[in-house]
Amino acid sequence: MDENINFDEIIAKYRSDPYDYVDICTPHTGQIRFKVKMGDDVNGSSGTWHHIPGSLLYVFSREKNEKQIFSPTNGVVSAIREELEGGFVEAGEKVLTIRHPLKKREIIESILQRVLYLFKAPETAKYFFSLDIQSRLEKQGERNITIEPGDEIITMSLMKRDIAVYYDGEPGIIHSIYFQPGVTMEQGTPLIGVCAPEKLSLIQKIITHVKAEWE
Repeated sequence: MDENINFDEIIAKYRSDPYDYVDICTPHTGQIRFKVKMGDDVNGSSGTWHHIPGSLLYVFSREKNEKQIFSPTNGVVSAIREELEGGFVEAGEKVLTIRHPLKKREIIESILQRVLYLFKAPETAKYFFSLDIQSRLEKQGERNITIEPGDEIITMSLMKRDIAVYYDGEPGIIHSIYFQPGVTMEQGTPLIGVCAPEKLSLIQKIITHVKAEWE
């Protein structure tokens, strides 16, 4: 964690470019047919459980099987590889970028992720809090739960097997939770953000500073 954060510099950055740029890559090899063009507005998934797909970005064909790829977020198509239209592309190829306008809470969270210790998903899988942690969260709330290295904090559901996941970061309080139980998380994405007790004043300073500076 870094206490020497230049808040003015960070705020200036977000004021000049208050966007996140989301790259969309192909899931596997196949033929691509775009359904959007440069400058189009797109929307992410919606509904209580995000069960309503976002805007259709492109259709991907492989061995006569078609797969529709939907937008994961709202924003504007700011870059698109139009030269790939109708052709075959390799897996992991960046085909378009969505410029997503950041909300105040997203800016706060982005800054917090520089300060918190991020415990990340070891595999692409579904995650649940351990029974002990879940019980404590329900009784005490997330910012009152202290965890230590070696604590069993999360259960990973992978290939119909439940695997205990042990915390290996610095001791601290669970400040932020980045996953929903039972929803697949990609390998390497944050599951929780942990804050040492003595850093809580710094966290509050970040939140207060952004709220005061950001209209």
